[in-house]
Amino acid sequence: RNEVDTVYLLAKELAYDVVTGQTDNLAAALARTSGKDIVQFAKAVGVSHPSIDEQVCKTQPASGNTKYGVYEATFQDSNPYTRTLCGAKGNASQSGTGTSPEYLKHFAERTLKDGKNWPTSTDTGSSSNDNAKKVAGELTKLTTEEKTIVAGLLAKTIEGGEVVEIRAVSSTFVSI
Repeated sequence: RNEVDTVYLLAKELAYDVVTGQTDNLAAALARTSGKDIVQFAKAVGVSHPSIDEQVCKTQPASGNTKYGVYEATFQDSNPYTRTLCGAKGNASQSGTGTSPEYLKHFAERTLKDGKNWPTSTDTGSSSNDNAKKVAGELTKLTTEEKTIVAGLLAKTIEGGEVVEIRAVSSTFVSI
């Protein structure tokens, strides 16, 4: 299979899975997407649709207070309390936590830099493809209109996603 064809099909699959809300399929397709492409997608969402950005990978406060998780490329369980998992929770006993939530653009800028933490985080207790699964779950919870926007951005930002047609690769074998 030609690499361009494969990338094009992946971009189409991502867009389809978002619009149809197929979380498991979307998670699997996102896991096959490079971290570099996810960073480009996150930048596009953050710049063009901040209201969608704020719904994905939103860090959570610890026990109802204002100590939010803070994204960074390296997981640390002490001051500063930094996280590599999408939507991570802060720690009430740590001073190195955030005073407000962080979102998809922060997650991509800080956590996914240098090709780290995609599709799997390096947080304690991380599981295979946990970041891809978390992003997929949050994208499929968006409104229908927001999913359509996300599908378009995924198709545009995945490397090679601008390809408009799939070039057929065929071979003929003749036996005499």
